[in-house]
Amino acid sequence: MKIRRTLACSVALVSVCGLSGCGALPGFGGGATKVTVWLMKDSASDDFVQRFKRSFEKEHSGVELDVRVQEWTGIGQKITAALRGGDAPDVIEVGNTQVPQYAASGGLLDMTLESLRDWGSNDWLPGLAQPGNVDGMQYGIPWYAANRVVIYNKDLFGAAGITKPPRNRAEWLADTAKLNSGSAQGIYLAGQDWYTLAGFVWDEGGELAQEDTGDWKGTLDSPAALRGMQFYKQLQALGRGPKNADEATPPQADVFAKGQIAQMIAVPGAAKAIQKANPKLADKLGYFPIPGRTDAKPGTVFTGGSDLIIPRKTAHRTQAVQVIAALTGEKWQTDLATTMNYVPNKASLAPAVEGQAGTAAMARGAAQGRATPNSPQWAAVEADNPIKPYMTAVLNGADPKTAAKAASDRITSLLFP
Repeated sequence: MKIRRTLACSVALVSVCGLSGCGALPGFGGGATKVTVWLMKDSASDDFVQRFKRSFEKEHSGVELDVRVQEWTGIGQKITAALRGGDAPDVIEVGNTQVPQYAASGGLLDMTLESLRDWGSNDWLPGLAQPGNVDGMQYGIPWYAANRVVIYNKDLFGAAGITKPPRNRAEWLADTAKLNSGSAQGIYLAGQDWYTLAGFVWDEGGELAQEDTGDWKGTLDSPAALRGMQFYKQLQALGRGPKNADEATPPQADVFAKGQIAQMIAVPGAAKAIQKANPKLADKLGYFPIPGRTDAKPGTVFTGGSDLIIPRKTAHRTQAVQVIAALTGEKWQTDLATTMNYVPNKASLAPAVEGQAGTAAMARGAAQGRATPNSPQWAAVEADNPIKPYMTAVLNGADPKTAAKAASDRITSLLFP
């Protein structure tokens, strides 16, 4: 799944359709092996795609890449149909949390051997690697990541006498309370920002749902998950975000742009919307990873982004694997990260984005990234999303355990189609 993209969501690529008018890159010659690649709209720039295509074809004589850009709307049904039929592309970009539902169809190529032997899978970001691994087999190969950070107003921090970002939750609460003064809000945190809540739950050792002997059940009512919700409630109270809406209603970047919000939690790309609405804030924005329970490491965050999969029925297995090896290797990971302001698929590659303040903060958080529960039915949970009304109920004073039990029961029912 993409971050709202929303780490995303959220996050991603400029269409290459304009290059040929039909979504494919031109230049195919007679006798060449044509490898078809589906990339999602706005995941990579035209220039990146062209650079990669030229380089790959030069290094792999007799292979030509047919890169076709896909729209996110309706992509699930399109991929599912392609996997069932006989005309699937050779490589497909998918949202990282979508891999389990495609793997459940039996239509994906198992790339566990390549992952362990050739691609250094032990170093992959967990939020990308974990959802790509189903029943011990690696079907999704991490491509890029994005996650939430704290975007802050440097002027408001300075006026409050805060000279450096907080490094743990206790400091964060204390600083936010200090910032929450007069007309200024210490933080804008909507009541139903459930991706942010998920990070707090994971930080406490809790889960949104867990698998037990093959069956999934909601676990928001566990003591650890309830502690995560309690911290969310404390933080949310240090601002005036709506308790009954998510971060898109109203768009939190527009609220922040008015200049009286000290902090908000979002992907760094939200800074563009802030600056567009209020150019005066262009040089006033700072970024830091969501603080963890201690100074030792940042807080756990939901990781959005993309994995790459290969349909099991591909007629070009060798070439498809070579495409993925190149796209997920150091050279093109570094290129993509710096071009698109993404987090590379390995923490060891994070120095490539150190010169980009927002992306660097995102990369530090991504090392602690997680993904949503690895159930093929999780999309049904998000479509119904009992987590949102649960959060609103608690913020409005409902008994947390009772509300969490009701939400957990609903999640359990949705995970059994």
